[in-house]
Amino acid sequence: MKICGPKLSLCGLIISVWGIVQLVLMGLFFYINSVALIEDLPLEEEYHSLEDFYTAANRAYKQNAYNCWIAACIYVLTLLLSAQQFYMNSRVTAN
Repeated sequence: MKICGPKLSLCGLIISVWGIVQLVLMGLFFYINSVALIEDLPLEEEYHSLEDFYTAANRAYKQNAYNCWIAACIYVLTLLLSAQQFYMNSRVTAN
């Protein structure tokens, strides 16, 4: 069943691939605790000890990594939908 046309399905394919690559890489960088991404962590302004800060930062890094990977999985679903629509549109126009 066709839902979208050939141009939109191709655009969905390109954006999905781009989103998957970007989010998987961002998830990897969050997972290895990249210092460049510390501003994207939901941390409080002050902590009572350095150990509390490290615990909260590690927890936030891991949570952001998991969120990126979940979003990448959602992009895989849009990639599959766009690929199916692209196939349906190319099959219809070939006949």
